[in-house]
Amino acid sequence: MKIVVTGCAGFIASRVSELLLDNGHEVVGVDDLNDYYDVRLKARRLDALRLRPSFTFLNADVGELAAMQKVFDAHRVESVFNLAARAGVRASIENPYIYFQTNTIGNLNLLELCKTHGVRKYVLASTSSVYAGLPIPFREDVAADTPRSPYAASKKAAELTAYAYHHLYGLDISVVRYFTVYGPAGRPDMSVFKFIVYIDLGKPIPVYGDGSQTRDFTYVDDIARGTICAMKPLGYEIINLGNNRPHRLSHVIELIEKELGKKAQVEHLPAHKADVEATCADISKAERLLGWRPLTSLQDGIHRSVQWYLQNREWVRELVV
Repeated sequence: MKIVVTGCAGFIASRVSELLLDNGHEVVGVDDLNDYYDVRLKARRLDALRLRPSFTFLNADVGELAAMQKVFDAHRVESVFNLAARAGVRASIENPYIYFQTNTIGNLNLLELCKTHGVRKYVLASTSSVYAGLPIPFREDVAADTPRSPYAASKKAAELTAYAYHHLYGLDISVVRYFTVYGPAGRPDMSVFKFIVYIDLGKPIPVYGDGSQTRDFTYVDDIARGTICAMKPLGYEIINLGNNRPHRLSHVIELIEKELGKKAQVEHLPAHKADVEATCADISKAERLLGWRPLTSLQDGIHRSVQWYLQNREWVRELVV
């Protein structure tokens, strides 16, 4: 199958692309290589994909319809994994326009092209941030209508647009909501990556609040597997992909300290208005529809993340400021 993967140089999408290639598919990777974080990390991920003969790369922005039209004109696309996104709750407050341009308009562009070109399967990456303020564990059947950031609002808008295209044009669409993804070669702005580097360097790590907040930390390989499982025909479904075992942020710091053999210097900062106290995924729907469960414990995932960092320490240190 020939599959378009948007955001292919990103943390999650690069791993999804690798697994799709391993499974014998052709992947057309699309990414605009923006500078939200250090492009050198994206370039390394992309270089690894370019070694694969069934991978084609196109530098394009999903928010630009004409650019994406060229992708669909040049390739007989059979499925689309839309994993391109502007991520980050706090950053979305500083520049909400670019979040809606990529996450909402970009999604609309791809849906319109899928309709026009007869692409039947569309997988959309969404986020647990849409559940802000709701009781845990988060279930897909609750009305997630209280976003606390432009990021969450832009992803919710994308989900609703996807449903409209399913209803109107019969597109088969799976929306996968990710829960706090971490792992090797992750995003430098995310807590696990940043904490590993800062603790190793002896720099204070920023913790918003007292560290008692809990997150459903989910290892990237588990997320990638679940995303690919969602390629099966489902009609229209929203599916949580999470670890279903939330952990305190302070516990994550303790695990990193143990792996590095160094003590963290913690700088406590005021909690942000856009943050939530806890996340936890109900994954019974993923188990039922996809036959998917996470396989990686937090302890193993942190170990693998630290080991990757130690093997790449000299250049990775330069990515985090």
